[in-house]
Amino acid sequence: MSEVSQIIDTLENRLGKLLSRIDGLEKNRRELQQELDQASAVVKQQSVEIETLKAQQNSLKMANSLLGSEENKRDTKLKINSLIREIDYCIAQLSD
Repeated sequence: MSEVSQIIDTLENRLGKLLSRIDGLEKNRRELQQELDQASAVVKQQSVEIETLKAQQNSLKMANSLLGSEENKRDTKLKINSLIREIDYCIAQLSD
């Protein structure tokens, strides 16, 4: 009987160690999930900020080109032509 109880004790010890390890791994998984969620939130926030900055940059480019900046003359001409086409289209719609 002593052998059986020794085997049972060994199994209980191993089972206790496994349960302890499972708890540790689960805690680690929760921590990593929390870090991942935080990182995802930061990435999302940065993406929104990047889009905002891109829009501001485009607005500034357009403002500079409309002010006669030499760098963006071609863009200015294209934008003016686009605006003229839109105005012509609106006038045509109003005429009909």
